[in-house]
Amino acid sequence: MERPEYEYDRMQKNIPARMDTSIKYQLLIVACINIGQIVVGYSVGWSAPIIPKLQDNSTSPLPEPITDLQASWIGSLLYIGAMIGPYVTGILSNLIGRKPCLMIGSCLNILSYVLVITTKNIAMVMALRVTSGLGMGITTVCNLVYVGEIASTHIRGILLTSTGIVGITGTLIVYSVVPFVSYVATGYIALAVSIAHFAGLFFVPESPVYYAMKGQEIKAAKTLNFLGRSKDVDKILETFSQKKGESPSKIKDWIEIFTVKSNRMSLFITFTLGALQQTSGVAVVLFFATTIFHLAGSSIRPDIATIIIGVTRLVSSLIAPTFVERSGRKILLLASMTACAFSLAILGLYFYLDRVQSSVLESIGWLPLVALIIYFFSYEAGFGTIPNAIVGEMFRANVRANGSALAITLTWLVGFGLTTSFTTMVDVLGGDVTFWIFGGTCVVAFFFTYFFVPETKGKTLNEIQDMMS
Repeated sequence: MERPEYEYDRMQKNIPARMDTSIKYQLLIVACINIGQIVVGYSVGWSAPIIPKLQDNSTSPLPEPITDLQASWIGSLLYIGAMIGPYVTGILSNLIGRKPCLMIGSCLNILSYVLVITTKNIAMVMALRVTSGLGMGITTVCNLVYVGEIASTHIRGILLTSTGIVGITGTLIVYSVVPFVSYVATGYIALAVSIAHFAGLFFVPESPVYYAMKGQEIKAAKTLNFLGRSKDVDKILETFSQKKGESPSKIKDWIEIFTVKSNRMSLFITFTLGALQQTSGVAVVLFFATTIFHLAGSSIRPDIATIIIGVTRLVSSLIAPTFVERSGRKILLLASMTACAFSLAILGLYFYLDRVQSSVLESIGWLPLVALIIYFFSYEAGFGTIPNAIVGEMFRANVRANGSALAITLTWLVGFGLTTSFTTMVDVLGGDVTFWIFGGTCVVAFFFTYFFVPETKGKTLNEIQDMMS
């Protein structure tokens, strides 16, 4: 089928006159997308204040308090669903589009919090955590793929890192509200946000890259012009016009992740960076924040401490979007990893003093909170946000969803293993050695970033792929 040149050229002449208007469109679209990230953040932090409720007969909807083993599974089962969800995105996003995948993720989030409201037994709690993880996996991967494809080059880093900020907002809602409301009320809060997210997705356009992949060039050009990216029309359409006539093959797309050098390097970088991110201990601290303060014997109330940590995360997460297009991705990552290693070393020192029953412990009961504030401030300033943004920039278009899914699920597999083994690590190794291991991971991440992670600031998606070849 020949390209309809007349209509295409006519659209090129109708480019929006004001660039700031098109940027506003992109911001509004990402705002609708990011409502789902609030639910993702809420789901991640939900178990921390909920586990104490389920261990107390007066606040639990269950017939009897949960055991420590059940509490561990409630914290970690989110990862089971989260590891499946990205593959749903990888399979369906190239078949039915990015937008329908976003809506499927939203529906799963709605279902999971309906289960919270109607919880009657422990099986329902386990089921809702898997369902919530499934919605989280689909939403997270599809958001990164979609935003990376619609965003203009000069603001792509800002928009991709914004998903992290909004996710932290969801976790902050959990930390600041959930401890003070009933178990059922926690479901109503997230359900309202999930419904708002689903409604907002009706106003989101399909990705122009998906249209180009399907040979729908007019729709792709219209969407790019609407987004103020008229200069990218020829590049994107030319990329996919070269493949016109080729029969689509899902198996071929998966094979290309490993056989094409740029995709292989993208997978190596995104997975390794994500795995190091998980083994820095962030998932453990988020899921077991209250438990950590009890273990440390800190003089700070755990519920107040988690709220302070949540506010710290939200404030520090603003650093990455502010500087990511100025200083670049790499320098923020290196500075963040250095500070993370230092704070975890301090936290490990506190546990060591506790183990040897040092006399100075009584006067430094505030230290675990300070160490975690430093950790989260530095983590969210770079290490916690930029690796996810990099996932949205990597891989060739035809394997972007599959490659992102593979990288993220392998990362979450590491997180699942860490969260399920955390209490065993503390029992066997002690809190000091456990947190020193987490700190050592940050040191390894520093050197990996320095030698292997490319700087993608100011680069188009095609230019990034050329760098990886």
